Amino acid sequence: MKTKKIFANVGEKEVTRAIVAEFAKEFQKYVESDCLIVGAGPSGLMAGRELAKKNIKVFIIERNNYLGGGFWIGGYLMNKLTVRKPGQLVLKELGIPYKEYSKGLFVADGPHACSKLIASACDAGVKFANMTIFDDLVLRENNRVAGAVVNWTPVSSLPREITCVDPVALETKVVVDATGHDASVVRKLEERGLIKMPGFGAMWVERSEDLVVEHTSEVHPGLVVCGMSVTTTYGLPRMGPTFGAMLLSGKKAAEVVLKILKK
Repeated sequence: MKTKKIFANVGEKEVTRAIVAEFAKEFQKYVESDCLIVGAGPSGLMAGRELAKKNIKVFIIERNNYLGGGFWIGGYLMNKLTVRKPGQLVLKELGIPYKEYSKGLFVADGPHACSKLIASACDAGVKFANMTIFDDLVLRENNRVAGAVVNWTPVSSLPREITCVDPVALETKVVVDATGHDASVVRKLEERGLIKMPGFGAMWVERSEDLVVEHTSEVHPGLVVCGMSVTTTYGLPRMGPTFGAMLLSGKKAAEVVLKILKK
């Protein structure tokens, strides 16, 4: 049966070469960056977007095969997300449709919001490495954070006897811990006795959101915390499925990084 030709005459080897060549070229370029963000949830994406808009070279690593963290799925597997005033202003800025559910509380579709934020970060110039897990820190003089040691996420699931897969290192001027409640980057400093984390507290929405934004900061030379990693680092209450503080914390983290880079 003769088939009418629609697509270009390109075979498997060209497809493979294109993927390998372009990924290798980009990865090599971003082995060194201005800012390395660990975690592509809403706060990490927001921080990356704001920085890239200022022509800062931003690389985000994400341990999952998708971006957005819990932003797309809302609470209790129901894909509606909430933000409290003034978080809706960020939704408006990103072109995300929302409605006011009650005074000061706004609701949006998680998938729509997440895709808009991801697209906005990409449009700004942020680059990503998915399925890439944070393994350790690169430290320099006076224990200043100067990069991250990373590996493929599946390596951590291999049987112990065959996990001898060495990681690689990425150098940067500033690292942002946007890993959520795990605070994976800060935890490595704690393991080395350089910092002490009290862990996050019980849920208290009204209190937590303000505190998360307030405490978004440089927690150690070269390391900024944003989003839910802030609660774990500073012992703040958790806040559940409302995302205004995530977005505003990401914006503030970008401001903190810019100040560090200007020093």
